[in-house]
Amino acid sequence: MVSLPATSESMAYILKTLNSWFWWENIWMPINCTWADFVDHDGLVFPKPHQLYATIPYAFVLLIIRFFSERYVAIPLAKALGIKNVRRVKPQPNPVLESYFRECSRHPSQSEIQGLAKKCNCTVHLVEKWFRRRRNLEIPTVLRKFQEAFWRFSFYLTSSIVGFLFLYDKPWFYDIWQTWVGYPFQTLLPSQYWYYMAEIGFYWSLLFTLGIDNKRKDFMAHVVHHLAAIGLMSGSWCGNYVRLGTLVIFVHDTADFWLEAAKMFNYARWEKTCNMLFIIFSIAFFITRIILFPFWILRATLYQPTYYSTTPVIAYFLFNGMLLILQGLHLYWGYLIFKILKRFVFLKDLKDDRSDEEEEDSLTDTEEESTKNGNKNSSGSSKHLLSCSHH
Repeated sequence: MVSLPATSESMAYILKTLNSWFWWENIWMPINCTWADFVDHDGLVFPKPHQLYATIPYAFVLLIIRFFSERYVAIPLAKALGIKNVRRVKPQPNPVLESYFRECSRHPSQSEIQGLAKKCNCTVHLVEKWFRRRRNLEIPTVLRKFQEAFWRFSFYLTSSIVGFLFLYDKPWFYDIWQTWVGYPFQTLLPSQYWYYMAEIGFYWSLLFTLGIDNKRKDFMAHVVHHLAAIGLMSGSWCGNYVRLGTLVIFVHDTADFWLEAAKMFNYARWEKTCNMLFIIFSIAFFITRIILFPFWILRATLYQPTYYSTTPVIAYFLFNGMLLILQGLHLYWGYLIFKILKRFVFLKDLKDDRSDEEEEDSLTDTEEESTKNGNKNSSGSSKHLLSCSHH
């Protein structure tokens, strides 16, 4: 039997070996450069990998800011726009239907509903109503969706404005070749530090709240996007690709606040304003993600480094691989946006199929009791709300 100290020593050795492999200079930096070269000296300040630990507490700070902004800014704004906090009617407790809902299907067929009605000794109408109400409980209220959109809008707008103020006087903002001049010994600016910390912290906070935020059918695409974004920003920080990293961040954020604004007006049912904002977002998205990102950013990461080194480091392939994954997501979301725009042009409908919509529930509990006694009441029709949503 292996003793506990021996096991601990083996695990420590394995971790130490993996750590030395991970921080091997040939992975991160050009030939003849070592980590010792990145010690601050002569007024030059360099990014430190250990500084990334701070992004976790920064994420919790952002979550606190989010809580107060949603509660004390978003809710009053929603009320001013006419959004009401509608009380959801919970279905009557029924173990048989609850078990079927969780284990079998949330949308039973008509024959299955008839079988469940017989099993529960109630009417088909009541079973349909129970499933409708139970499904609605799984969907965030319009007010909750508005709060989430308001927070993202606030962050993306602030990040875009601050990013522009940080970048407008930098030569690499106008000539992307300048991102490689002097590399890897490019000093870290205070503005770049805070830009990175805020952005990485924000994506950590989005990962922390994935389980409670509004879920869409492209949920896994969002998980991949957030992880790729954190991986890219963290890796570019360690390798001092900060100049390029700030451009990538700026290109991404400048389109997203238009989308979140469109969502907010959609939830308020300001249809014309929502449509106009979504069209602006679509234009901004195709310019930044389908044109600028591949032909400006990817050109600088794939093509230009070969002029400065004939032997690309391993990080060159890792970073470009993640950037290409992001571009794949851009193309996927661009396809969804194109479908929405196509439907809008031909059908005047901007509905997004990725978001589940609340089913209308017009009957009260009193009417439900009367239904049990044999009275027939109409249940109303389902109504789709415009939901222009993408990350």
